[in-house]
Parts: sequence; C-alpha cells; structure tokens
Amino acid sequence: MNLRKRLSRLYAEEVVESLAARIEARVQQTKQRKLARKDMWDEKDIVLITYGDQFKEESQKTLTTFKKMYDSYLKSTFEVVHFLPFYPYSSDDGFSVIDYKAVNPELGDWEDIQEMEKSARLMFDFVCNHMSAKSEWFKRYLAGDEEFRNFFVEMNPDTDLSAVTRPRATPVLTPFQFDSGKVGHIWTTFSEDQIDLNFASSEVLYKMIDVLMFYLEEGAEYVRLDAVGFMWKVPGTSSIHLEETHEIVKLFRDLVDIAAPGTIIITETNVPHVDNISYFGNGEKEAHMVYQFPLPPLVLHAIHHGNAGFLSNWARNLELPEGKRTFFNFLASHDGIGLNPVRGIIPEAEILALVDDLEKEGALVSYKQNPDGTKSPYEINVTYMDALSERGDTDDLRLARFLVAHAVLMSIPGVPAVYIQSILGSRNDYLGVEKTGHNRSINRKKYHLAEITAELEQADSLRKGTYDALTKLISTRKAESLFHPEIPMEVLESTAELFVIKRSSGAESIILIHNLSEQEVSYSLDSGVYTNLYTGSTITGSDSIKLSGYEFCWLKTKNYREEQK
Repeated sequence: MNLRKRLSRLYAEEVVESLAARIEARVQQTKQRKLARKDMWDEKDIVLITYGDQFKEESQKTLTTFKKMYDSYLKSTFEVVHFLPFYPYSSDDGFSVIDYKAVNPELGDWEDIQEMEKSARLMFDFVCNHMSAKSEWFKRYLAGDEEFRNFFVEMNPDTDLSAVTRPRATPVLTPFQFDSGKVGHIWTTFSEDQIDLNFASSEVLYKMIDVLMFYLEEGAEYVRLDAVGFMWKVPGTSSIHLEETHEIVKLFRDLVDIAAPGTIIITETNVPHVDNISYFGNGEKEAHMVYQFPLPPLVLHAIHHGNAGFLSNWARNLELPEGKRTFFNFLASHDGIGLNPVRGIIPEAEILALVDDLEKEGALVSYKQNPDGTKSPYEINVTYMDALSERGDTDDLRLARFLVAHAVLMSIPGVPAVYIQSILGSRNDYLGVEKTGHNRSINRKKYHLAEITAELEQADSLRKGTYDALTKLISTRKAESLFHPEIPMEVLESTAELFVIKRSSGAESIILIHNLSEQEVSYSLDSGVYTNLYTGSTITGSDSIKLSGYEFCWLKTKNYREEQK
C-alpha cells in the first residue's frame, strides 16, 4: 500500500507526510496486538443481525441477557453476531452516536463485549458518515473549539444543493446556533440529530481511523461501514459515491489488512446495484463484502406474484465477484425493505403496485425527496413475515412462504445474514410505531427473556415453528461444502413459478429448486440419484418431480462425467 499516494488524492501535499506518519504509528499499535482472525469465510459463516438490548431481564445488563439467550438458542446456528450500534446515542435506535468509544451503559461495558467474543465472532457498526448532535465533538464545534473547527460541514443556505442525493424527505442543511450567538447551517444527510462529519478535514480522517483501530482491538472481526456512500460532500454534485469516498474505503481496507489480517470490511449502500458493487473496487482492493440489496425486494416481489421471472433474470446476470470478495446476503434487517436497489430491475409501475398492495395489508412506507421536489417510496417498513403474508393467512401458509424465501437466501453465493426478528418469527409491532412515531419501529421489537423463551417453547405456535424450521434450514446449509460463498451458481431454465439454480464443484452438484407460487409445479430432472439435503429422502431416475405450493427441494447429486475424467 502506498499510503502517502492515497492521502495525496484527498489532501494538500503539506499535510500528507505528517498525517501518514501518525496513521502508520496508530496502525502499528493495533498490529502489535496480533489479533486472531479467521481466514476469510466458508459455508458455516451465518450472521445474526441484532440489537445488543434485544432481550431484557430485571436488574441485568442487556448484553449479559443477550449472551444467555444466544448461548441457549442461537449459538449452534449463527457463527457471527452483528451487533447494531451499541454505543451511547440520542436517536435512530443507535445510529446517532454520542461517543464512538463507549458502550451504552444500559447494555453493559467493553467487558461484556469481550464475554460475547468467547461465544461468537463479532461484527461492529462503524457509523462513519455522521454522529449525534449531542456528541462532545459537535458541542465543542459549536463552542468554537479550534481542535474541532473543521469537523462538520457548514454552508451558506443559498448554496444550490438540488443535485444532492436525498435518502430522506428532510432538508440537507439544518440551522444551529453557535455559542457565539451566530447561526450556521450544517450538513445533515439523515436528520437534524445526525451531523455529517467533514472528511475533507485530515484531522477527521485521523480521528475516524483511530476509532476503526479501536474497534479491531475491542474484537470487531467484521466492520460494517454505515451510510458510507455519503462521506464526501461537493456542492453541485450528487455527493454520493464520489471518488474521494471510494478512496477512503480503500484506505480503510488497506489499514485493516495490515493491522488485523482477516478482518472483513462491509459497505452498506442502499442504492442501485451498479453503484453498490462499485465498492468492491475497480481494479483495487476495496470492500470485502457489499450488501446484496436487490435480494429482499426481488424475493418479496416473486412470492407476492408467484412468479420468479425478475429474480431469475437478475440472478442469471449477476456477476459474482472474484479475488476473495463476496456478497452479504439478507432478506430482513433493522431497516425497511429498500426499493431503490430494484429500480431498473423491476418496472417502476410494478414497484408502486407492490407498495400499494403491502400498504393495504398493513405495511408502512417511507419516502425520499427527489431532485425535482417530488417524493418516491424509499423503503417498505414491515417484518419480512408480514411482508410475505396476507391478513387472512393461516400460520402454516405464512411459514411456508417465509421458509421458501429463506431457502432462496441460503442457496445463492455469498454469506447469508438473518435478522433476529426473522429467526423469532416476529409480526408487525404497531405499538412500537405508536410509541416512537417512527415507521422502522414496526420491525424493532424488544423482548423480556422469560416471555420470548416461553413463546419459543410453545407447541404449534408460529414463533416456535419459524425458529425450528429456520434452524434446520441453516443447519442443512452449514453441513454442505457446496454452499461455500465462492462456489458459483448457474440459473437453470424452468417455469415462471420456480427459481432454480445449480452449484457445482468437481464431481458434485446441488440443484436448488424453489416453488415461489401457491400452485403445484413440476420440474424435470436429468437421470441420476439425488439426495434431498433438507429432508434426507432420495430421488432416483429422470421423472419430473412435483413441488407443492411454496415447497423447495435441495437435491445433491454426482456429476458422473466429471468423475470419469
């Protein structure tokens, strides 16, 4: 890595040398710790996405309670735990960070994080684009502290920012009063409580590298770069995915590769696919993983219509990354189901129709501001269970749809992640929305430990059925080496109701058949002997098989031609 060359693309030459020396010294501090990391990833790596205060007990720190729940119900299923921001915060359920280097005292402290490391590998959120208006950094900025003078972006409110990409229907600039009495307009991409950092300041870059190294030292083996696409601001541009932003991500990657080899950098960019995959780097090392954002709405659309056409076409044209890079696949998360990633894949009229249908079934919708002043649906706020369901469905039908959706998730190349609400079979939390006034609270319910464990043990309940079925599905995937994230897939021809892919290595293959409709559908197999990995049954011959509504078959077979070579 040529650190100075990379820095010179961002800053004036007179600051590069001293900045590089400081960065090198900080990285060496972390490197000397000789932090152990797994060498990349394999089929056993399944990520659990959760909040650190997801489960509660009286007089217990929530991280202690979480570990109790994890060790009893989740440890054998999930190798990696992604804790959403567990730092002190002022809003947005953690994403307006007050102190990057502290654990929210309601959750616990760094010793509790270390205890979790004994049970799981950990993924931290690095909320690198913005921080809380209540943070010490921003308070000192408003106070005129020279050290923090350029830490945030102040701009004349008459500046033309119409080209700036807006993920929210709120103003780009928010007025704040300085201690001196002056009013300044500060860049706030997401909310008035989330103040964008000014990476054009070399001191901001150094401070954030220091935070990144601190996270590695405290046990982060995966690091999620939250809202990373917005890090560099230039009036007159979209201020998203700028070359400088990519340069910073490449720098972060360079530094973690030196400080703690095996650490995984994941970029979170809820944008159209071509922009999303640009964070793999164009000929240079950038992110190890990018979120597979088109997958949640594509699977939802396919099951909603009983037609896998758009999903199959997308998967057929999906270029898999090479060189130790892979996708971070998911269906549900703490956010809603983003719609921007499928614009250009699914016609806009069909996207709007899907939004309308889900609203009628109880989903909520969040909107974004367009450059022309209009608004468009940005994400659907709903649990994935309810997104796939209609109000009159039986629990058996809900679970069948839910399970086949997750079979698709587990079958495609990449590292899969499952949101805590999904493994718990959660439904929409309207009381949470009423309490907070935020749409995303619909899918962020927290639980008392005794209540949730009792529900998970309740026979014939949707929650227990979901937990058991997903646990079995994930166990099946982890036991099969052909699910390694880097083994490619081939999308096979089939009727529109089916999503069928094949993954092969040497003399073995698996054919993964998913019926995304409620109709019984037939599929013709080549002659041979097949083992259904999920059920353990055997199929012999070349007759067509019948899949009932929402059934899936994961069939393993020998490639006899390969064996004979």
